[in-house]
Amino acid sequence: MFEKETQKYNLMSYTCEEEGILKNVLLDKLNFSVRSLSKMKRERSILVNGEFNKLNTKIKKGDLIEVKIDEEKANFEPQDLNLNILYDDFDIIMVDKPPFMVVHPTKSHNDNTIANGVTHFINEKHESVKIRFVNRLDMNTSGLVIVAKNAHAHHVLSDDMKYDKVEKKYITVVRGIVKDDEGVIDVPIYRSTDDSIKRVVDERGQHAITHYKVLERLKDATVLEVELFTGRTHQIRVHMDYIGHGIIGDELYGYVDETLISRQALHAYKLKFDQPRTKEVLKFESELPIDMVKLIEKLK
Repeated sequence: MFEKETQKYNLMSYTCEEEGILKNVLLDKLNFSVRSLSKMKRERSILVNGEFNKLNTKIKKGDLIEVKIDEEKANFEPQDLNLNILYDDFDIIMVDKPPFMVVHPTKSHNDNTIANGVTHFINEKHESVKIRFVNRLDMNTSGLVIVAKNAHAHHVLSDDMKYDKVEKKYITVVRGIVKDDEGVIDVPIYRSTDDSIKRVVDERGQHAITHYKVLERLKDATVLEVELFTGRTHQIRVHMDYIGHGIIGDELYGYVDETLISRQALHAYKLKFDQPRTKEVLKFESELPIDMVKLIEKLK
């Protein structure tokens, strides 16, 4: 049984379900790396039933294993941004990002970011964790963002993202009527110069696969559900432009009409993945933002 972090001691706790060796439980059940075990051993941060034990210790069913997770906080200014936090456990926080909010501070946006809001949320809970972003969305894209609360969770989920073990689905509104009810776009995406923001379809680029399905056909527009099987920068935006159906509101690749919507009509609405430590399947959905709802109504 997995238990959440305790407020007082910042411990990860696990109650053993069968006999075994402590090292094997830490590696196989709790998914720590060999490198992290060496650090825990050195810092004497592994407890069995409240006492420090060596990694070759035999454990019994019902034994309580506790691991102290101690990381310095990232130096983000805490700000109460009234973020929509959908989920919070020992390893991750799931945030439903509104449009026009930056995920991480930059030179041009050094506050009022998801990082600032999550830092405030963590401070209110009196937790001492270092936040890391598993996925990032453009400022003008809304939807689900995974925030890892420790290096282990970030590593596991980043690997899952890399090897396409995370189900990632979006809803977008594109210009024109998409004829096929569904399809797959399998063309590489390339960044032509280091200082270029825009990406292009080019055989020199990275492999990129996007699956789309028509949800609704409107007047000279189509609502699509889009699933990513790779995670390239601007992937959906580039691929939609490539098939001749640019995203409405997309200044870089699509079709802009500010009387319709003031940002790209792209929303990360569904994520499904394994909890990095317990392997419980986690599923999240985010409601379509009001500006996209109004856009669809205007185009009917």
